[in-house]
Amino acid sequence: MGRPRKAGEGDSVQSVSRALTLLEIIAREDSPVTISELAKKAQLKLATTHRLLNTMMNRGFIEQDPVSLRYHLGIKTFEIGNAALNINDLRTISRPFLKSLAQQTNETTNLAILDGAEVVYIDQLESTNIVIVKMFARIGSRGPAYCTGTGKVLLADLPEEELKKRLAKVEFVKFTEHTVTDVNDLINVLNQIKKDGFALDISERDDGVICIAAPIRNFEKRVQAAISLSAPTQRMDQKRIDGEILPLVLQAAQQISERLGFRDGNILGV
Repeated sequence: MGRPRKAGEGDSVQSVSRALTLLEIIAREDSPVTISELAKKAQLKLATTHRLLNTMMNRGFIEQDPVSLRYHLGIKTFEIGNAALNINDLRTISRPFLKSLAQQTNETTNLAILDGAEVVYIDQLESTNIVIVKMFARIGSRGPAYCTGTGKVLLADLPEEELKKRLAKVEFVKFTEHTVTDVNDLINVLNQIKKDGFALDISERDDGVICIAAPIRNFEKRVQAAISLSAPTQRMDQKRIDGEILPLVLQAAQQISERLGFRDGNILGV
C-alpha cells in the first residue's frame, strides 16, 4: 500500500496538473485563446479555469489581452525555458566540441559565460602536454572579463549603454604589462573584436599564456557563451594561431551555436 494521503494533498496536486495542462494548451495555440476554448479543451469547468488562470496571471506565467480578453503565455514562461537552455543544455551540447578541440590541438579548452563584468568558467578540458597552462581559470572560477579572451568576446556583444554601465563598476587591475586598464582603450579593443568575431588574450591575465576565444550564439543571435583555447606562449606562434588554432576554435563555436538554434549562417556574419 502507498503512504496515507494528507488532507488536501490530492487537490493540490490536481490543481498543479490542471494548471500545467492549461499552459500546454496555450503554448500549442498559434494565437491567444478565450477562457471558454481553454475550458473546453482542458475539460474543466469555467469557474475552475478562471481560478487557475488568475493564479498564473498573478505569477506572470499567463497574460490576458485587455481588449479581446484572450490569454497567451507570459514572460515568466520564457524566462524559465531560457534559463534551462542556458545552463543545462549549454554544457551538455558544448562538451563534445570542447573535447574534440582539445584532442585536435592537445591544448586546454574552456567554456564561459558572463555574469555582470566577470567571466565564469562552466566547463574545461585540460591539455595533457608536459608544459601545461598555469592560469586562474578553472571550472566554477570567475575573474575579470576585461582581460580574458572569453570575457572580451562576451563584453563585445553588449549594447554600448549596457557595456559602459557594467564597466563603470569595475576596479581595473594591471595583472601583467599587457593588461588594458583604460576604459576607452578597452572599448576600442571590444569594437574591433565585434568586427573580427573573435578575441585574443596575449598574456593579459596570466603571463606566458595566450588565449583565443570565439562567441557562441543562440537562436536569438545573441552571444550566450564563449569558447576558448589556452596554451603557453612557447607553443603559440602567429603561424599556428592563424593556420590551425583560430580556424578550429571558430569551427567549434559555429557548431555549438547551430546546436543551440542559431540558423543565420556564419557566427561572424551577424
